[in-house]
Amino acid sequence: MVAFDDLLHARLGGMQDAVNDWSETVKKLKTLQEKAENGMQRKAEKADWKGQNAGVTRPFIKKTAKEFGDAAKEAESIRNILRDAHHEFKAAKDKLKKIVDDAPKQGIHIDPDGTVGYLVHPDRRPKGYDGPKPKEGEFDRVRADIKEAVSAATEADETAARALRTLTGKDENNFSGTEYRSLKQAAHAQDAEDAKAAAKLVAKGDGASSEEIARLNKYFTDNKGDAYFAERFALEVGVKGNLDYWVDMGDPSDGSRLAVDHQKQIKELQQNWSMTLAEATHSHSPAMERWKSDVISSGTDVVQSRGTSAYGFQVMSNLMRHGSFDTKFLKDYGSAVTVAERRMTHDGGLRPGQVWNAGLGMPPHLNWDGKDLGRDPMAGFMEALGHNSKASTDFFNSKIEVPSDGHGDHKPVDAFKYFTKDRAWVEDTYKDGYGTKYGYDSLGHALESAATGHAYDAPTEGLKDTRTLDNAKVVQKIVGFYGSDPKFSHEQGISDSLGKIGSAYIDEFNRSMEQESIDSMRETRNSPFGANLPDGTSRFGTHYNDNLLFNSGDAVNYLSIVSQSKEGHALLSAAQTVYTAHTLGVVGPDPTANELKNTDLTDAHTMVRVSAETHGILDHSRMGQIDQDYADDSEEKKKAIAQSSEWIKFGTEAVVGGGLTIATEGAAGPFVPLIADTVGSAVVSGLGMYTDEAAEDHAENMDRELKKKYDDLQADTLARGKEYTQMPVDAYCDAPGWSEENRNFIQEDLTGLLKDSRLHFGDSDLPDPYKKKDD
Repeated sequence: MVAFDDLLHARLGGMQDAVNDWSETVKKLKTLQEKAENGMQRKAEKADWKGQNAGVTRPFIKKTAKEFGDAAKEAESIRNILRDAHHEFKAAKDKLKKIVDDAPKQGIHIDPDGTVGYLVHPDRRPKGYDGPKPKEGEFDRVRADIKEAVSAATEADETAARALRTLTGKDENNFSGTEYRSLKQAAHAQDAEDAKAAAKLVAKGDGASSEEIARLNKYFTDNKGDAYFAERFALEVGVKGNLDYWVDMGDPSDGSRLAVDHQKQIKELQQNWSMTLAEATHSHSPAMERWKSDVISSGTDVVQSRGTSAYGFQVMSNLMRHGSFDTKFLKDYGSAVTVAERRMTHDGGLRPGQVWNAGLGMPPHLNWDGKDLGRDPMAGFMEALGHNSKASTDFFNSKIEVPSDGHGDHKPVDAFKYFTKDRAWVEDTYKDGYGTKYGYDSLGHALESAATGHAYDAPTEGLKDTRTLDNAKVVQKIVGFYGSDPKFSHEQGISDSLGKIGSAYIDEFNRSMEQESIDSMRETRNSPFGANLPDGTSRFGTHYNDNLLFNSGDAVNYLSIVSQSKEGHALLSAAQTVYTAHTLGVVGPDPTANELKNTDLTDAHTMVRVSAETHGILDHSRMGQIDQDYADDSEEKKKAIAQSSEWIKFGTEAVVGGGLTIATEGAAGPFVPLIADTVGSAVVSGLGMYTDEAAEDHAENMDRELKKKYDDLQADTLARGKEYTQMPVDAYCDAPGWSEENRNFIQEDLTGLLKDSRLHFGDSDLPDPYKKKDD
């Protein structure tokens, strides 16, 4: 790994000198090669030698002449490698130097080891400081640029080093004759060599040793993200080899101890293998197009090992759980596996669990991540959709045609309706027991991806709000379905995913909540909410400039039902709090304004009212569900009530949609689309102080809270919820710039409105808590 400081101060003049020297050497060796081939070798071939001269001297001269040619090839290859490596190093160094030179202009300092920080920290800025004030997004961009430059230099360094070792060879008496026209060609040659070596280890199946599996994993990790290696590996192993290997690995009947004694290695291997195949599917070479087609056509084939068997779809779906597979491939695969299931079940006449293993031998262990055994092909496919938002969005907005097989009519399958409502998910052994929970978890991941426009587990760094109308269409379906009856989210157990989706659209939920009519799909005029672009129009298209994604009735139902769960309540409460704080800073009066008019407070009033009502819905819904789930005054019930306030520990690191965050520095979170604004940022930073103190106080007093009587604890917890709802208002009023008179006026005005609005929704206005079925 090339170090940041080494690259920044690298002296590349010596390398250029070496390139020049080798260029001269190439010229000289080519001259010698020409003389050897046209002179010495040609004369030897024409000579009428007999005896030992004919049997020894002529081959020796021919071999010697060839060595001159090999020497010239090797020298030219060394020159080419050094030339291209020098070019890559120089480009990386120049980029890094520009990053370092430009950083101070952005108010950013870069340490000698590449650590990024403030040029002048906010705590040390003098009064009246007017220099640059970088946001978290700017830090992220600089870090990403540094990483890109260092990675490019590292890749060039490692490729060049390996190529030079190959060129010099192990034979001290002969030139290798290897020829590289460029560093890129050398990299491809290395990839092909690694892919062949990996395929040889795969051919050993579960007869390989633990050391050989470790070597196979190393081939994958060393070539992570390398498209050429991925394609070569997929083609070297082939579709059949791919399927056979994993059925054999999961067959306990053949006496192999590899998967029994080294499950951690096999788990790592499955993940690496999946990510490699994902990379390979992005190639559109004729060979890879055939590979993808063969994978799909093999889906209904039975793959047999000594004592187990599985369908191709079952095997392949477990090799799709990691990495982002090609969008078209996923769509084709999803349609094919859905059609296969509908045909096998005779359009729902049988349950999927009855057919995927029907008539086969004992099913193999196909999934090694510890979540389930991999029996249901739809679970792995959903995980694949969860890592490709475009494919997931398209899939859940699609209807899949099921061609007739001569046994009745086959109606198109509405993908969203089928997988969320109609399908009976396959029961399997999973980490917490036996059932369908694992499958619904994967469904939740796919829905997160389809709704948010990002992989469900995407790292937060550098993500932007990329939601589209197609994403919004999926969310409309999610809100309509899961907000229609609490049994769906509770029985499927995906409130965490639904909470993240709700957080991702918290702006649109606020927009809907502003509308007093529960049925109206029209926006309240001049709403301060909504996923608007800088020009004020909706990112979901002109229709939504004035119209809502969902009416307030559906919004209330969804928010209430999702927040009945601990996870949903925490996620939505945190998102609403941060969204309120930032939006207050954006739409409320500027603290530096000298005069305040009542009309200046219109949007601030709207924000506070809607936020208070929303928090009231969330808190009362959670309390209602706790009342349903636990016996009165039980220790478990009191603990659940006390824990309902723990969402505050998120502080301003609020989890918002698909694992995304809003940073304490006030950068707008990618899934809470806020206008970048100095006051808004300051309010979020101020909120952080309140939430940190509240979280600390809550933790310290937990034991004392649990000693209270149930009624008192419930009343105190709801009162604490009111205090937490107040925090964005307090943070706004604490923003720098207010005069004492204006601050007091704003504080009293907004606080009074907040308390009145909090009472707007009562238990009678909300969906009933979920009642479990009697066993």
